[in-house]
Amino acid sequence: MRALRGGQAKRHLSYFSIVALVLTITAPCLAAEWSLTPSMSTKAYYNNNLLLTPFPHDPTYGYWISPAAEFAGKTERLEVSGRAALDFVDYYGGEPNRFTNVFLPLTMKYRTERDEWGFTGGFTRDNTLMGELLTTGIVLRFTQRNLWNVNPSWTRMITEKFGFQSTFQFSDASYQDGLRLGLVDYQVFGGTAGFLYHVTERDDVQIAATYTNFHTTNAPFGLRAYYPGAMLTVTHIFTEGLKATAYGGPRFVSSTNQGGGFSQTTKDTIWIYGASLTQQFERASLQLSVTRDIFPSGFGLLLQTDRIGAFTSYNLTDTLTASLDASGYMVSGVTSQARGGTLPTQQLFYLTPKLAWHFSEWWRAEASYGYRWRDLETLNEPVMSNTLMFMLTYYPPKLAISN
Repeated sequence: MRALRGGQAKRHLSYFSIVALVLTITAPCLAAEWSLTPSMSTKAYYNNNLLLTPFPHDPTYGYWISPAAEFAGKTERLEVSGRAALDFVDYYGGEPNRFTNVFLPLTMKYRTERDEWGFTGGFTRDNTLMGELLTTGIVLRFTQRNLWNVNPSWTRMITEKFGFQSTFQFSDASYQDGLRLGLVDYQVFGGTAGFLYHVTERDDVQIAATYTNFHTTNAPFGLRAYYPGAMLTVTHIFTEGLKATAYGGPRFVSSTNQGGGFSQTTKDTIWIYGASLTQQFERASLQLSVTRDIFPSGFGLLLQTDRIGAFTSYNLTDTLTASLDASGYMVSGVTSQARGGTLPTQQLFYLTPKLAWHFSEWWRAEASYGYRWRDLETLNEPVMSNTLMFMLTYYPPKLAISN
């Protein structure tokens, strides 16, 4: 355990070292604008079925304390932004627990006349019922997840309208007490390379070859899977506030289960697709999306997730905003489970209305309700949960430097 904490501490120091290096090198000679925006939040929480279980359970309630700071810098060529945030969480009742979430995202862009280098990534320590559930649509055991992401990119404009794009992806996920809970650590490597064409001022077309490699790192029955493919993306801007994007392409999945003296290889073709529509009004916004994608999972397999989502917000007044977030998922296994067998098809639906009140220059209050509905083949009937949250946030004055 000490070794694990030491490794995490070294990774955290590495992240801060990268941020410090970027700031140290660029700030004195290039910086035009730098800003730091701190905040402090406290949240009261109640959930009557935290784990979405069909078995007898008690409600869970608790509180969160969340300090955070966002930083950003911009020059003629360089843009840097990031965030450092913590959640100190105490749960009582049905699922008593105490844990700390960590969020350290970082984004960078550097532009020349024809080239743009980018980077997105960072470190996230959250629980499996936060980010992973809303990404994949599947309920895992309730534990902490450490996730590292590194995603550099390069775009080269060969002409004013035609360019080359490439990206690289690396992810490393590990789970606290994962093996005891039936979860395994994994890594993902991948990348894309393709071309971008600005057909008109309102239309873009992209075509790319993709490759992804997934493997478990600590499972007694290991899984390796790779899936090359191709992707076509079309974007059209109808008006200043209305934008649509559609994409699709095949993935040729080859997976191998190993362990216990046996090895089994399977192959399949999965079609990935998606479409989104964004409308911006004077006081409101609307986003609609339909997607199918392949995601890695702590169960030690790849998941196919079909998702329909909608998000809308409306500014009731200059200080009061109402929003509604809703999504429906259908999840199935692309590969067999590490210990054999297939994952039963699962369905998840969530609905979250929220009201946010910026009642003073430095204070903001939010109240939200969350409804989740879950069904799978092995359940006699669907299970549901209800969540109530109230959050109060203090924003100290923003710190800004420009030269």
